[in-house]
Amino acid sequence: MRFFSTLSLKLAGPLAAALVVSSCAFKHRKYENPITAQTQQPDKVLYDKAIHDLEKGRYEIARITLNTLMNTYESSEYMAKAKLAVADAWYREGGARGRAQAEADYKDFILFYPTMPEAAESQEKLCQIHYKQMDKADRDPNESLRAEQECRQVLIQFPNSKFAPEVEQLLRNVQETLAENEMQVGDFYHRRGAFASAANRLGGVVDQYPLYSRADEALWLEGDSYTRLGPRFRQQAGDTYARLLRDYPLSDFADEAKSRLKTLELPIPAADPAAEARMRFEKENRTKPGMFRRLTGFIRQSPDTSMAAKSGAPQMSPPKQTIPVTVPVPASQAGFQGDVTVAPVTDPSALQNNPDARQQPEPAKPKP
Repeated sequence: MRFFSTLSLKLAGPLAAALVVSSCAFKHRKYENPITAQTQQPDKVLYDKAIHDLEKGRYEIARITLNTLMNTYESSEYMAKAKLAVADAWYREGGARGRAQAEADYKDFILFYPTMPEAAESQEKLCQIHYKQMDKADRDPNESLRAEQECRQVLIQFPNSKFAPEVEQLLRNVQETLAENEMQVGDFYHRRGAFASAANRLGGVVDQYPLYSRADEALWLEGDSYTRLGPRFRQQAGDTYARLLRDYPLSDFADEAKSRLKTLELPIPAADPAAEARMRFEKENRTKPGMFRRLTGFIRQSPDTSMAAKSGAPQMSPPKQTIPVTVPVPASQAGFQGDVTVAPVTDPSALQNNPDARQQPEPAKPKP
């Protein structure tokens, strides 16, 4: 018995140490909660559900779910994506109300998250909203002007985004429509004999939209308008014909422009090689509308942009207002001559005693 008790005492020490070590090891082991491991984050659940409804066309339900997410989980990592998804839901729903709400939400997203990659996408959607509402060139150009503004903003604010090449072409299409609108007005003035107004309009078309497919024709009509105004505008007519030959050397009006310059006894300029290469590229890559589109064009609301340029940088500055050459420029009136000085008031009674400089003396009446 004494032997077994001694043996038990000898084994108790190592056994107790082992139990202590093992208990310490069990104490520092990571605790896994099975409920947490099998449950998703509630904000992600709401976001996934909203996206599913958005893809299925249930836009109102998707917006309610997304608004619930944003109002309940203000610090969620899905806040920005949810705000963008609300705008996309309005955009996909369409209609006047949907487009207006989508435009407001996209602008808010760019304001709150200007550095996110989705900001460029939001600005591109703003461009598309107005681009798809453009009317033909002979109708109200308001949507075309709005589309030009929003598309231009994509290239200014997000020049390195993946949407830049596509938006650049959209901007060329928009400016083709705006230039055609001005061209029709200028051609109308030219046919009615209002040559000063025609020259002013047609010159502005080429200055603002040099990539316009009928820019050479606009220059020809502008030069013809100056020619018909008389010899006083001989230099303006010559400059216009020279610009036509220099910047649009492959034009169908080139030979007639050379003939006009010879008649005016003005030098014929050399063609710009870069302009000649650009015109050759445009003629080779221009796609004309098919027969079906030509036959049904009169019932379409959207403009025909098949003749728009496919290369070159679109105009990035707003148009400038010009004055016809026949309108006299008023002579500059001489203003105040001298120096203006400021000094402290030393005589406190000056305001009461001295005459008011703002009051002009009445002119003396003639004696009868």
